[in-house]
Amino acid sequence: MSLIGGIRPPIAVLSVLLLTLAGVTALVLGRVDNAGVSKAVLTSQQHFAEDGAIALRASIDESVTDVTRSATLFSAGQPVSSDAVLDKLGNTYQKWVGTAVVEIRSNKLVAARGETVPLTSVDTSALGGADGLAPRMVRLKNGEVRLLSFGLLTWPGKPQLLLVTSSNLKFPGISLGDFRSIAVVDRDGAILSSDGIPEPEQARNSIDRKDITDSRKQLKDFAQTTARKAQQDPRSSKEPGIGGYQGVSGSLLGGKLLSDRSVAGYATLTSPQPGEVSTASGLGLSVVAMVKVPEDPTRTHSSVFGLLAAGALLIVGALAVAVLLGTVQRPLIRLFLESRRLTRGDLTRPVTVPGYGEAHRIGNTLEQLRRQLVSESDEASGPAPRPRGLRRVGTRALLVVSASLLLAWCAPLMLLLNRADSTAVVPQQLVSDQRERTQTLSDRVRRALNEGDADLQSVASLVGNRTPEAMGEVLERTINENQRYRSLYIVDSSGEVLARKGKDPRVIKSKRASGTALRLLGHGGKEPVVVGDAAIPGRKGSYLVGEFRVEFLNALLNRPGMGVVRLVDDHSKIIAGNTGFLAFQSLPDDNLKDLVSASAQRLGKKARPNGVLYHAHGVRIAAAAPFAGSGSAQKLGWSVVSWQPASRLAIPGYESQNRTILAGLLGATAAVACLGWLHIVVARPLRALADGAEALAGGDRKTVLFPQHHDEVGAVTRSLELIRQQLQDQRRQQPRRTPPRQPAPQQYTRN
Repeated sequence: MSLIGGIRPPIAVLSVLLLTLAGVTALVLGRVDNAGVSKAVLTSQQHFAEDGAIALRASIDESVTDVTRSATLFSAGQPVSSDAVLDKLGNTYQKWVGTAVVEIRSNKLVAARGETVPLTSVDTSALGGADGLAPRMVRLKNGEVRLLSFGLLTWPGKPQLLLVTSSNLKFPGISLGDFRSIAVVDRDGAILSSDGIPEPEQARNSIDRKDITDSRKQLKDFAQTTARKAQQDPRSSKEPGIGGYQGVSGSLLGGKLLSDRSVAGYATLTSPQPGEVSTASGLGLSVVAMVKVPEDPTRTHSSVFGLLAAGALLIVGALAVAVLLGTVQRPLIRLFLESRRLTRGDLTRPVTVPGYGEAHRIGNTLEQLRRQLVSESDEASGPAPRPRGLRRVGTRALLVVSASLLLAWCAPLMLLLNRADSTAVVPQQLVSDQRERTQTLSDRVRRALNEGDADLQSVASLVGNRTPEAMGEVLERTINENQRYRSLYIVDSSGEVLARKGKDPRVIKSKRASGTALRLLGHGGKEPVVVGDAAIPGRKGSYLVGEFRVEFLNALLNRPGMGVVRLVDDHSKIIAGNTGFLAFQSLPDDNLKDLVSASAQRLGKKARPNGVLYHAHGVRIAAAAPFAGSGSAQKLGWSVVSWQPASRLAIPGYESQNRTILAGLLGATAAVACLGWLHIVVARPLRALADGAEALAGGDRKTVLFPQHHDEVGAVTRSLELIRQQLQDQRRQQPRRTPPRQPAPQQYTRN
């Protein structure tokens, strides 16, 4: 018999699969993580830490780039005083706590602004060496850490100057919400800066003081653990194929205080693209985000549902296998034995005829052929009786009965049982995290647009009365250093382009020179056009125009664990998103529109983000955050809105639902595969064999019967072919009989 053919292998495989599925069902269904904190909350903290690491890395890299580019642009123009340089930087960028200009040769402080820059840690004699201008971290006497960035101011005939900027390691635009703290950790696990935990002096009573002390101790423990985990390779720190964040990231479970447990996420600062090394990623910093969440003491482990489902599968599977064994396998094997008996010449006993379907038809045919072999006459055996009633039920119908039994167990699991939409408890922390992360994204986009506007202002102030060729060089340097622009060009008061780098302008000539810092164009088109303008000093009516890349905005919104994210304008029309969208399309849900409108309402001095959990098309978590803060982007009135179904999160109720659906799918797959296998190798060949056998019994001695498979059906086919050959030999051996001549009719004549 063939290894994959025959009646036995499919039924045996089906039995093994059903037994395995019953065991898996008993062990898995009903099992709930009993840690008290759902995996979805832990994953959310990991994503929160990744957001903080991305924001800090972008802030550091942007700060270093701004210092270097500003120094290069100043050096390319006419010499200006050091005070003018610092004043211009202070008016354009508000990101540094202190700035200074130092004469390199004499190490003399020429000008300073803001906080005192720790120049004593700067060795000007080593600036010419390898990485001499690389940023460095300096710890102040009060324990705080500052990041120093450098740029060279070089003019012909003037002493070379060193531009130094000092910035802290605070997180720009990270929304912490309530009861959350965040910290920057170095390679040794030391906390360089932290936010979210009050000072002990701010405690109102002894309980608050103990809570603050415990929180600080827990944060230090998390920092030490993060430093150890940050040493591993990012490729081995995650499960294979998980993708996502390029650096090392994960979640931590801390101690318990009363009914709250501390959980944290951690992430290392890494470059946005694999294989690259940026300034921030080379500093060896990590981010730890900690929050206290209430435990669920009512959650218990119960395997009753899994045991009941497994028991039901054993009963249903036993019935289905019994149907296959009793009505398909046993009759076919009986036909196989009877057909071989006839080919061996044992014709004394009548053929045992099965009771149903094709096997019944073939059994009657074998009996008819036995009689023909014994009596040597086709007419002696008579016509084979046609099956009636239940005997007409074929093999395909029996397979359908078995499939129906198995699907009766699978269908409720896939469609009805363990539905979580009405019973699952969605942790409030997930709603809060969705709101805070959406606000962080909103601030990230706003800051990116403000940075773009500040870059345009800085470049425009240095263009001045340069020639078009010199303008082109400045624009080319700027567009190469900033991936946010698709096109940079200088226009006069009429909108005529004087110099351009990048792609062709999308803005029509009459709208290029507007004097508005940031604006949105392209309404009704296929792609939104975000444009920034900056007036050029010394050229009346001339502007530097920058068109932002939509892909740049889309990349800012691309964060895992947030579902669908959209950037909408002041009319709730979509501008950018982390997935495919149509430009200026409305939001897909009225609830989302109402959420955006409610978030845009001012409570006090500014609008605030909102997060909701609503039941529309299933349970959904949604949040909206308008632009809030300073800068030209705030006047746009845009918002970031995000939503995702709760069923995609690792919430215990939905995990149980997903396991139930998976069990039903596995059962249906096993049934379809094995019964389809039976239909292909048994049912169809058996039906064709029944037709051929009846034709043979009816007198067709010329049609050769070929077996399709080397199995039981093929063996019966070979036996029938041998019987056909025996019947042919018998006919050849019979003497030919000539019919007797009829006497000629007598003719009578009249006398």
